Amino acid sequence: MAYVNVPNDLSKIKTKVAFNLTKRQLICFGCAAAVGIPLYLLTRGGIGNSAALLLMLAVMLPAFLLAMYERDGLPLEKVLHNILRAKYLRPGIRPYRTENIYAPFAGKEEPIAKNKSPKARPGQG
Repeated sequence: MAYVNVPNDLSKIKTKVAFNLTKRQLICFGCAAAVGIPLYLLTRGGIGNSAALLLMLAVMLPAFLLAMYERDGLPLEKVLHNILRAKYLRPGIRPYRTENIYAPFAGKEEPIAKNKSPKARPGQG
C-alpha cells in the first residue's frame, strides 16, 4: 500500500499547470524569457558576453521575484503594497488622547495632562 503525505492545510496547495509550475509562474517566466533572451542576443556583441549576461539577469530578476516570492500567503506585489502603505501612506505615530466629556458640567475645562518628568527632591543629588 502506498503512503501519501496529506498536508494539514489544503488551502496552501496550488494547482500546477505545466512543468510543475503554477499559471502565475509560467506567465512570469515567459515574460522574463521574452524580454531577457532577445536583450542578451542584441547586447552581447556590443558589451561582451559577461556584461550582457549580467544585464539580462538584472532585467529578468523582477519577473522571477514576482513569480516565486511569497510571504504569509501573499505574492510580492501585495507585500510591497502593504509595506508602502504602512511606512509611508499611513501616520506612524498615533498619540493617545482622551476627551473629558463631563468637563462642560464641571464648569471649567481641564487641559489634557502632558507627561512631565518628576522633579528631583531636595537632598537627592
